[in-house]
Order: sequence, then structure tokens, then C-alpha cells
Amino acid sequence: MIYPYDNATQTRWDHGEFKVQLCMPNTPRPIGFCDGTDADMAELVSRAESEGAESVEISKKLLKSGREIWTLGG
Repeated sequence: MIYPYDNATQTRWDHGEFKVQLCMPNTPRPIGFCDGTDADMAELVSRAESEGAESVEISKKLLKSGREIWTLGG
């Protein structure tokens, strides 16, 4: 499940409750968070296609903590 960014989800990320932070290139604030499951990936692709994207590019960065940052479209 994709959780949109707000103060509560940022706090949950800070406490290690989410595995993945979702970002857009050149944007300082994340757009949301998820657990990095196949269902999360399918939801991201579905959302992008529903907004007219022909392809979905996701760059993944592994952090020392074992969590990840996924940059969408970059």
C-alpha cells in the first residue's frame, strides 16, 4: 500500500516503520512511503499509466539501514 506524505507518515518513516521512501527528482520532500512489495510496485505502475505515462522508470537506492529510496521518473 502506498501511503501519501504527511507529518504522520514522515514520523513513521523516521521511526523505521516503512521500508521505502518514494521521491520525485529535484523535489526535496518525499511523495509517500511504502513497504516495497510487488503489490506496491504494481500500484505505482498502475498510477503512472492512469496518468498517461508510457513507461515507468524507478531508480532504487539502498541505504545503510537496509531501507530504500525509490525515485520515480528519474
